[in-house]
Amino acid sequence: MSNNYQRLFEPESVAIIGASHEPKKIGHTILNNLLKGGYKGKIYPVNPSGGEILGQKVYKSVLDIKGDVDVVSLAIPAKFCVDAVRECAKKGVKFIQIISSGFSEVGNDKEEKEIVRIAEESGMRILGPNTFGMYSAEVSMNLTFSATPIKEGGVAILTQSGALGIAMIGRTGVENMGLSAIVSTGNKSDLDETALLEYLEDHDRTRVVLMYIEGIKNGEKLIPALKRIATKKPLIVIKSGRSKRGAQAAASHTGSLAGSDAIFDAVMKQCGALRAESLEEAFNWCRFLSFAPEPLDKRTVIVTNGGGIGVLATDACEKHNIDLFDDQKVLREAFEKATPSFGSTRNPIDITGGALAEDYLAALNAPVDCEHIDSTITLYCETATFDSENLIPMVRKSYDRHHEVSKPVTYAIVGGEAVEDAIQELSRQNLPVFRDVEPAVSCMGALYRYSDFKNRHIPEFEGSDIDIDAINAIIDKAVDDERNFLLADEAQDVMRASGITMPKSIIAKNLSAAVDAAEEIGYPVVMKVVSRDIIHKSDAGGLALDLLDKQEVIDAYEAIMNNCRDYDPDAHITGIEVTEMVTSGLEMVLGAIRDASFGPVVMCGLGGIYVEVMKDVAFRSFPLNEEEARRMLQEIKSYPLLLGVRGEEKKDIDGVIDSLLKVGTILNRCDRISDIEINPIVVYSEKTGLKALDVRILLQHTKEEK
Repeated sequence: MSNNYQRLFEPESVAIIGASHEPKKIGHTILNNLLKGGYKGKIYPVNPSGGEILGQKVYKSVLDIKGDVDVVSLAIPAKFCVDAVRECAKKGVKFIQIISSGFSEVGNDKEEKEIVRIAEESGMRILGPNTFGMYSAEVSMNLTFSATPIKEGGVAILTQSGALGIAMIGRTGVENMGLSAIVSTGNKSDLDETALLEYLEDHDRTRVVLMYIEGIKNGEKLIPALKRIATKKPLIVIKSGRSKRGAQAAASHTGSLAGSDAIFDAVMKQCGALRAESLEEAFNWCRFLSFAPEPLDKRTVIVTNGGGIGVLATDACEKHNIDLFDDQKVLREAFEKATPSFGSTRNPIDITGGALAEDYLAALNAPVDCEHIDSTITLYCETATFDSENLIPMVRKSYDRHHEVSKPVTYAIVGGEAVEDAIQELSRQNLPVFRDVEPAVSCMGALYRYSDFKNRHIPEFEGSDIDIDAINAIIDKAVDDERNFLLADEAQDVMRASGITMPKSIIAKNLSAAVDAAEEIGYPVVMKVVSRDIIHKSDAGGLALDLLDKQEVIDAYEAIMNNCRDYDPDAHITGIEVTEMVTSGLEMVLGAIRDASFGPVVMCGLGGIYVEVMKDVAFRSFPLNEEEARRMLQEIKSYPLLLGVRGEEKKDIDGVIDSLLKVGTILNRCDRISDIEINPIVVYSEKTGLKALDVRILLQHTKEEK
């Protein structure tokens, strides 16, 4: 376990600055929770009025405390916090959790930065401001102002929202879900998820980590932390700000950017984090994954007493990418003794509405005893014939038997009062019992996704071989020219320096040179204007395609020049680019951007003129390896086109992956570039390559105005 943050989670002494004599004050509640929670370390309430609170001696200043102080909880008005932090620095405090609000979340950046500066100079670390505090089961430390007692368990929660975090503590009580830790990160002025995950990564008590995120500030550092912890224990993430309006609300609330949700979603998947759609789904996953055995394989069966609910479960399995086992011979042998003649041994296994508890147990023992079945989704609809008093022991016995042989199982039971009582009782025993099909299937899908990630063993990508010196020289020229983008010929030179194939191309300075270039390249050709002032060539009429002879080149040259002068009379036209007209193929788009949250991110998808309409693209954080790039390609809806459809040959998928990794390497190694887009890049048959037709490269800080 990392010792960097052990004193935060396992302090030997805690001071509460702002401990109040008034029971309704936050400082009083924190002290009361600390005492009632059973914390055995030294407790130092601090309040200028002195005296005694809850039987504890009160110190007028943290400087009056004789012993060392590991953690300070600061619960005073924001205007007094800077001075209090100075005193803590002088005292040699190791960590401060700042409960106080009124900092960057309301635009008060100055004082928040001053607090961080003081802390950095003294070696202190800051949690917050704007937090509800933290809880650590390791030392029974409830240093929050929660109204609900916290039960010890195996789930750790990191939450950026204080109010939601307090509500989640309440929810854990209702759900009977025990916590190993809960930490409110607040404004993340210093300590953030990356730092806190360092402790939780090797914390034996923590079996599952749940994170609620509104915005990411240092995503490039967070990514490796997420990958490390996800290889050891399930990591569940909820992020607000999916919608445009939601992202704006998140930013105004936390003072941090919400970022692109598509990129966030892709990065979480890449890191092995399971993204939940709701708090209910997240809590269901936490409870299930805390106790579920790792599946040996993915061969799943559904056992039900009703055909309709079985169909619902089958639909949900398809949604959550759960493959139902369908070897009819094995299923018949496994289930025929437990299934009446009018039932069905096809998956879903239907033991019919007349099934009793003993019939269910027989049916549920079948997948336990069958070596070809790895997990079970159990469905139950209340019937008049079922002996309801045996529902709880039936589920309990079934669950125990599955776990004895390390086979995951979930239950969806639907019915009236007796069923509801059973659900509540079984939930208190931490069994995965749900009122509907969807959560029962969703939990199994989450387990399979996590297992897939955990069992991957893929070497990290070391980068493609590109001529970085040549690329920097091209960028130098653009910077000297005070441009925020590269000209067409410059962008092509960057591609050539990276080993990405471009069509034959010549820049012509006049009509005669354009004709000579076309003759040299060979017909048909394409002609494009080259101008620092004209980025969108087609909008300006600066593009002509499929020119078949000398006269068409002459006509196109004159039309392009006239169109561009009409479009922007002041535009400086460097020349006309004459390029070979490439043969048709599958048009894709490859790109890379420097995301505000996660740094270098690569993109690929269906390209051409409809890329903005179809939006059939996938994202990944860079660097990534070849296998992850292949998975990225497989995510796009148009991936079957690369495999070949309706008699077409398979496309050069390896060439696409190689070019994608090269584009990412360019952005990663050239920090002055902010955006790269190749659209289209035409992909040909397998092992015959591809060609980048149009390349756009923007530079940092002076991006083109949208």
